[in-house]
Amino acid sequence: MNKTVASIVARLLIFSSGLTACNSSKSQLGEHPVSPKTTSPAFTYNSATSVPLGAAFSQTSNYALLAQESVVGAKIAEKYFNDKGGINGIPIKLVFQDTGGDEAGAINAFQTLINQDKVVGIVGPSASQQAFSADPIAERAKVPVIGASNTAPKIPEIGKYITRISAPVSLVAPNAIKAALKLNPKLKKIAVFYAQNDAFTTSETQIFQQAIKQQGLNIVTIQKFQTTDTDFQAQAGNAINLQPDLIVISGLAADGGNLVRQLRELGYKGLIIGGNGLNTSNIFSVCKKLCDGIIIAQAYSPEAPGAINAAFREAYVQQKKKEPPQFSAQAFTAVQVFVEALKALDTKTKLNRLPLDQLRTQLNQQIIAGKYNTPLGEIAFTSEGEVVQSQFYIAQIKMDADGVNGQFTFLK
Repeated sequence: MNKTVASIVARLLIFSSGLTACNSSKSQLGEHPVSPKTTSPAFTYNSATSVPLGAAFSQTSNYALLAQESVVGAKIAEKYFNDKGGINGIPIKLVFQDTGGDEAGAINAFQTLINQDKVVGIVGPSASQQAFSADPIAERAKVPVIGASNTAPKIPEIGKYITRISAPVSLVAPNAIKAALKLNPKLKKIAVFYAQNDAFTTSETQIFQQAIKQQGLNIVTIQKFQTTDTDFQAQAGNAINLQPDLIVISGLAADGGNLVRQLRELGYKGLIIGGNGLNTSNIFSVCKKLCDGIIIAQAYSPEAPGAINAAFREAYVQQKKKEPPQFSAQAFTAVQVFVEALKALDTKTKLNRLPLDQLRTQLNQQIIAGKYNTPLGEIAFTSEGEVVQSQFYIAQIKMDADGVNGQFTFLK
């Protein structure tokens, strides 16, 4: 009996030892790792041998009219720079994620790009409101972000991995007030409209109101609305009753366009300034012939000198049969900055020799250190990631007789 028990115990010990050896062998093969890796793997190009770059834009929702132009500009940049050799022979590949119209959509898009798509950096998101929620995700993951259309205050201050090529509204918006005064030096009474549910529009209206007061003008009313509103009869009527000489609107394309249309339909004949959210030809389909005359300050002009702007303009006109808008130019520029920074980094250390986390960190450092000749002109960055840009413009919308097509004409 004792011999039998001893025999069984011996067999169990041998069987157990075999299982341990088998499991050890599987661990070495990577099927069941004993512990997670302590070092980041080297960056590798994906199956298409390209460098993945994230593009987080609001392709749906009330931001879509603006973001559609960003998508076009980014895609033109992708083709343009890949045709010129990409990253020293390796093409870039834009990975698009739709951020939708709210903060949750932007957060989800960023998390997918960072953790699933393994992008080296991100262009976006479309709205400043989304940036304040999504950019901290990238900051914690140490992934460089370039905002192409975020102009609200304090965006670069979110973190050291956050930069933007979109000039802050504080530098751009006041120019529109000065331009309106040149067109009508007798301006005195100003009505202000703004969307109160968006971080950008609420910050932009503060800049506008400050600029109005600095010019010695009188704000006779401040009317609030939502970016999702379509009926502005009450606010428009209240403002028109005060007989303003100028109306200043901070909204987005759809709501802003509808507000302009209803102001004109109710009989307002004075000047209208639109903020950056109305800075798109997609507004033409909303207010049609009544868009005529809207004044908008610009950070880009198709007529600006430089070979890179000429190339971008030609590519855009060939594709869309119209002049390129600011949002397309800014998206192109954001991709360009990533490409040129990646090329500079690759000449120092081949990208695929760097762990992904180190690549992202060194790429961010290279972005900040560089100077770039872009469609926006020559730009650089402060140590905080704020764009340094010197040239700005004023445009006025001129609609064609058909009320369908129009263009931004630039004022001297």
